[in-house]
Amino acid sequence: MRDTSLQDQIDDATLDFTLGDSEAALTKLLKLSELHPDSFGVWHALTEIYFAEGDYDAALQAGERAHALCPEDIHINTSLSRIWVERGDKDQAEHFGAQARMLGWKDELKSPPEKDDI
Repeated sequence: MRDTSLQDQIDDATLDFTLGDSEAALTKLLKLSELHPDSFGVWHALTEIYFAEGDYDAALQAGERAHALCPEDIHINTSLSRIWVERGDKDQAEHFGAQARMLGWKDELKSPPEKDDI
């Protein structure tokens, strides 16, 4: 791969997908997954692209890898919930949806409320 940062390479693949070239995006991300098997960003990007392409089995596999790397990430929990909805497993979808909501609440509690200066 190039001498650019891993995030730049993920962003480049994501741009390919955004511009309609899913094949190029997946090729780049799969190569990155071989080079950086512990990269949450790579696995999350693969999850989202596979999901958008309707390949729910591949999306689930990538999502589970991402989740194993970063189980407290609200976005991967949301992605897994969406995948399970599409696969027709209501219990799993609700489980990951609940996890995402709890993580969102935890994040809100970390930020103090803004004062109303009226």
